Amino acid sequence: MKNTISLASRSDSATSRLRADILGGALDPGALLAETAMAERFGVSRVPVREALFALEREGLVEFGTTGRAFVKVLTPQDFQELHTLRLALEPTAARLAAPRLRKDSSALERNLAAMRRAKSVRQITRLDLDFHELILAASGNKRFLAMWRLMRGELELWLGGLHRRHQIRTEHTLNETLEAHGAIIQCFRSQSATSCERLIRQHIQGWFEWLPTLEVTP
Repeated sequence: MKNTISLASRSDSATSRLRADILGGALDPGALLAETAMAERFGVSRVPVREALFALEREGLVEFGTTGRAFVKVLTPQDFQELHTLRLALEPTAARLAAPRLRKDSSALERNLAAMRRAKSVRQITRLDLDFHELILAASGNKRFLAMWRLMRGELELWLGGLHRRHQIRTEHTLNETLEAHGAIIQCFRSQSATSCERLIRQHIQGWFEWLPTLEVTP
């Protein structure tokens, strides 16, 4: 039992460290993830590294080639289109379901907005942006909606983080626009109908899709 717990702990640690490297930009899309090299770097055997690779494959951050070697996921225009379509299918309905609960208590969204105002790095901005949307999914009370969101979150974070890193000059402007949009969403939950909240989230996601440089989808 002790060895099993220890292995699980090493696997979790390797997963966390590798996830941070990928999302933080330390590893480029398409980079080879050699098990032996990573095991030496993390100070573990190859077994925890292999488990970490499988876990991150499920999150959409790692992909395996035909030879079984692992690479950092490379997102394509088709991936971006599918993510957008899935967001449009999930989030407006989740907002409508979440509206009665968030009308009574939007404090979690408000804390997120306050944290985003204090954000200093691209990684923080990206994470808090996605956290905001996940809070709405969670407030919907639909566990399957939330599970589907979490399945695509890794790819969204990978793509958005890379986009912000490539466009550092625009990041401050993007942050201000995001703060304004999220503030309007909170106000809608506080005072408007569930249908209005559903419509606003749909417009928000569609505007996001139309504004982003969709031809540059590789982080």
